Amino acid sequence: MKVLVHLCCGPCAIAPVQALHDAGMDVVGLYYNPNIHPLQEYLRRREGVTDVAHRLGFPVIYKDDEYDPALFFRAVSFRETQRCVPCYSLRLERTLSIARRGQFDAFTTTLLYSKFQKHEMIREVGENLAQGSGLSFVYQDFREGWSAGIAQSKAWGVYRQQYCGCLYSEGERYARDLRKLYA
Repeated sequence: MKVLVHLCCGPCAIAPVQALHDAGMDVVGLYYNPNIHPLQEYLRRREGVTDVAHRLGFPVIYKDDEYDPALFFRAVSFRETQRCVPCYSLRLERTLSIARRGQFDAFTTTLLYSKFQKHEMIREVGENLAQGSGLSFVYQDFREGWSAGIAQSKAWGVYRQQYCGCLYSEGERYARDLRKLYA
């Protein structure tokens, strides 16, 4: 089975790609993340993807020409507190589109690796998109490889981020630090 895997970052790719390889799947990655903010963060994560792909031996499609945070902001405007569904949809819709054109059998995402992502939402978005597309959405709970993936990314020195990537999650993550300063 040929599967296109949406990649959010290098560390989150390790366990899912290994699991898919172990299941006999032919893996190609897709780095498409208009949600990541700022550009320097996007580039650091891209570098991590490149490093992990090289180490694990799988090709990656980079959609740098489509890096457009305004697209993400338009998708989540006025629903910032429920921003994850439009964010997942944006990235998985693009993954499905490329998978169709590339004659893949299936698509999935490394977002399913993170303990901090909303798995049921991701699954629902992926399965809904797959309906009638001729492709399957591969749902697998990659969190089982959480500890091993973290250990491997640290051993390889791959950049590990502290927030999901969007401006809102960055604000939430670092607001805690700011509150500590004034406590």
